[in-house]
Amino acid sequence: MNMNMNKGRIHKFYLNEKYIVLDINSGSVHVVDEIVYDIIEYYEEYNFEEIATKLRNKYEYTNILSAYNEIKQLENEGLIFSENMDINLEYNKENIVKAMCLHVAHDCNLKCRYCFASQGNFNGERKLMDLETGKKALDFLVKSSGNRRNLEVDFFGGEPLMNFDVVKELVFYGRELEKKHNKHFRFTITTNGLLLNEENMRFINENMDNIVLSLDGRKTVNDYMRMTLNDNGSYDIIVPKIKEMIKLRKDKDYYVRGTFTSKNLDFSRDCIEYYNHGFKNISMEPVVTDLDKDYAIREEHIETIMKEYEEFSKIYMNLRKESPDFLFFHFMIDLNQGPCAVKKSVGCGAGSEYIAVTPEGDIYPCHQFVGEEKFKLGTLETGIINIELREQFKSANVNSKDSCKSCWAKYYCSGGCHANAYYSNNSIMKPHDISCKMEKKRIECALSILANE
Repeated sequence: MNMNMNKGRIHKFYLNEKYIVLDINSGSVHVVDEIVYDIIEYYEEYNFEEIATKLRNKYEYTNILSAYNEIKQLENEGLIFSENMDINLEYNKENIVKAMCLHVAHDCNLKCRYCFASQGNFNGERKLMDLETGKKALDFLVKSSGNRRNLEVDFFGGEPLMNFDVVKELVFYGRELEKKHNKHFRFTITTNGLLLNEENMRFINENMDNIVLSLDGRKTVNDYMRMTLNDNGSYDIIVPKIKEMIKLRKDKDYYVRGTFTSKNLDFSRDCIEYYNHGFKNISMEPVVTDLDKDYAIREEHIETIMKEYEEFSKIYMNLRKESPDFLFFHFMIDLNQGPCAVKKSVGCGAGSEYIAVTPEGDIYPCHQFVGEEKFKLGTLETGIINIELREQFKSANVNSKDSCKSCWAKYYCSGGCHANAYYSNNSIMKPHDISCKMEKKRIECALSILANE
């Protein structure tokens, strides 16, 4: 059973047989005994003798005193009940761009029901990026990256394999730019896998630092959501290709990424399906769509989803005992070498450090805003000229969003997705409430897994 409390500066919960206390401001996480967990409930409001009186029917006085002193020591060391971080959020004042989502294809060979890109064309003309525009995009990234050496480029769509000759040429061009400007490109490609073949799989394996392969779990689930252009299911075509791609990758990075909807709230079954296929790096993302869609996730689904995350956390720990290299993206959490305090506050960097570029050469804050004219930052020809919009994205952080200021998870989720916020609340400053609830549960699960491992 999961029980959690949010008392001022700490968040505590019980999950997977572990009592866990999170210090919100410092980020310190403590796995504690039940007595410490109980004392913390009263620690900020009552003195020791009052606490001892409240707990005398459950614990010995000397044990209460010992546990109380342990908490006091942690407090003195700034590891619990710490003060709010005084963060100077002078974020990216030089306006460095370090990552780009390069839309090489506004066209697709699937028609997924939930596609935010309107089956690939982003509510516009179906179009493939020409080589010249792609080169200008890489030039723009190099020029805008300042002294930063490592740069990220994700070949995106629609379906980028529909324009694979251009993708190859851009990789070659990127390698030329690396030598000229002392840069290093980390290339990723996001694909539905339908067009994977021996030739492009070999190229991807040799040249892409990561590949994201889209599949929505079980055959029935996937084929309902991810249909080919002639309305057939895609599962039987794609799964063998994904297996072959992963076999080639060996120890190189990849992700099999799914989307769950109200049609498969038992998404742990889909994750187990991945595991049984031998897919070791997986992600299962909640759909974000108009609430009038029959597959939308709504408030009435949240309780079921919370229980499902908890149930999958138990399954996941058992699977990792068999295969320690099995990784579920949302249950991965780094308590040692996480991002700096500013990065924890501002999140993904969309609209500032991260941009998306369309086949026409238009620049947007991220791939989910493409096609929304009022979110256009500029073009490859003009550069970023919508300075006001860029400043809005730069200033959208956990200290400026009202609902984030008092949230225990703010330094883990960094304020959530700007696009989800906008499409649900018409403002990037007001996070999507359902996404927040799911994210907090995923964080609790991740911490409880780490505590057990």
